[in-house]
Amino acid sequence: MPSPTHEWSRRGLLSMIGKVAGGGLMYQAMASLGHAQASSYRGPLQLSQSKKGGTVLVLGAGLAGMTAAFELRAAGYTVQILEYQERAGGRCWTLRGGDSFTELDGTRQTCEFDKGLYINPGPWRVPYHHYAVLDYCKRFGVRLEPFVQVNYNALVHSTQAFGGKPQRFRQVQSDLHGYVAELLGKATNQGALDQAVTKEDRELLMQGLKDWGALDSQYRYREGLVASEHRGYQRDPAGGLMPLAKPSKPIDMSELLRSRLWSQINIGQLYEFQTAIFEPVGGMDMIAQGFEREVGKLIRYNTKVTKIEQSAQGVTVSFVDARSGGNAQGGDAGNAVQQVKGDWCVCTIPLSILSQLDVQAGAPMKQAIAAVHYAAAFKVGLQFKRRFWEEDEAIFGGISYTDLPIGQISYPSNNFNSNGPAVLLGGYGYESTHAYEFTAMAPKDRIRAAVEFGSQLHPQYREAFQNGVAVGWHRVPWMLGCYGVWTEETRLQHYTNLCAVDGRIVLAGEHACYIPGWQEGSILSSLDAVRRLHEHAQAT
Repeated sequence: MPSPTHEWSRRGLLSMIGKVAGGGLMYQAMASLGHAQASSYRGPLQLSQSKKGGTVLVLGAGLAGMTAAFELRAAGYTVQILEYQERAGGRCWTLRGGDSFTELDGTRQTCEFDKGLYINPGPWRVPYHHYAVLDYCKRFGVRLEPFVQVNYNALVHSTQAFGGKPQRFRQVQSDLHGYVAELLGKATNQGALDQAVTKEDRELLMQGLKDWGALDSQYRYREGLVASEHRGYQRDPAGGLMPLAKPSKPIDMSELLRSRLWSQINIGQLYEFQTAIFEPVGGMDMIAQGFEREVGKLIRYNTKVTKIEQSAQGVTVSFVDARSGGNAQGGDAGNAVQQVKGDWCVCTIPLSILSQLDVQAGAPMKQAIAAVHYAAAFKVGLQFKRRFWEEDEAIFGGISYTDLPIGQISYPSNNFNSNGPAVLLGGYGYESTHAYEFTAMAPKDRIRAAVEFGSQLHPQYREAFQNGVAVGWHRVPWMLGCYGVWTEETRLQHYTNLCAVDGRIVLAGEHACYIPGWQEGSILSSLDAVRRLHEHAQAT
């Protein structure tokens, strides 16, 4: 790789700019598969009052199910929710000290966090443009606080670069911007962009590059006070007769590019991760609790659906007591089967579970249900006896990224500068080989591995670690995966059939949306399903 003093071809220059723009390109790819899109929510659902009344069975008390129940009840329907767990919320889930849960193989974990500490195994942030979630939070009195997504003082790390030593986010980003600005400035001055930029605009471009890239008076990115204003100082400015500020030295461009750390600094440029981002005060399940306050009396807990039948007259759902049989799918010998009937059904059961149940629906819907696989994902919450990331390294919130199997470390965005224990997200991986590997481990081994890998970024891990909890989503009995994964082909072939009203049944949930893996998608899917089911019911 050429050094900053070497001449670059136009193709090489554009290639480097393309690498810097990786976040934008990633966004386009994600959008094509329905990931990184804004919410279409424009205010509360306005359903007319049901002329005929009627009963609706809602299967699942996650956010999609509780949204459906809330809106249908308001429209005059009699609603009952059947929920497999003994709590509401589904993946809107928070683990606190004393909470226990059992994995698919019977392994039981009990969270040992100190009082007031928690981890969100599922959703953990709410972007500013997820308007439906924000609106329901406001209506249900759920308090929010800022979630720090990007912290320029956090770390980026590659085991293949800089001897495995983590680098500061701001230094990698500033150096990359500086080198790109310098190269663009050279190309502009040499006339390489004359066909694209007018003479008048060239002067403006040069000034913009100078400011954006922290270039010196000769349009060079060099060690000095100007660059240090962006990348930070080796010795910060002080007061009185204390030593003068000392500029920091940029990373050599060739070494920086070979490190590929630039690939870890683009996430804050993505539409869904641009500030402001929020989290509920006290844990993500505060949102679930807000819904539960509204529709909790409609929920029948510990109810394991085994069969869904329909006819021209209504829907019949068979179920057993979930406490007498461990898994969400299938029936249980010796566990008495019960039934409940309704005129209509909104089913929000994850497709990973629904595909294993006896569902009386048309072939197109059944094929759609079977077509969507679920992403592997894991999260590890670690409690430490002190906030060493703040005390020793001045990292207040945000996320550090690494090519190690843990993927990232997220620091708490609350109770800054406080004493005593704290919990950070010590590992989060999804749709990767590492996600499957972590999920296959026993929980204690996931925790042990997260501490071992994390100590490569923070040596304080070993001395400060106290306890942890680890969730592998493919081993969660009521999910068997984290979120529905669509491809362009499967969406084209099956998505409409999945969302269509099939007789008296309609499906809803994040698997039936264009924002998969997000709570916003669950709610929007539910609102759309409820609207169409209501129209269908009134016309029937």
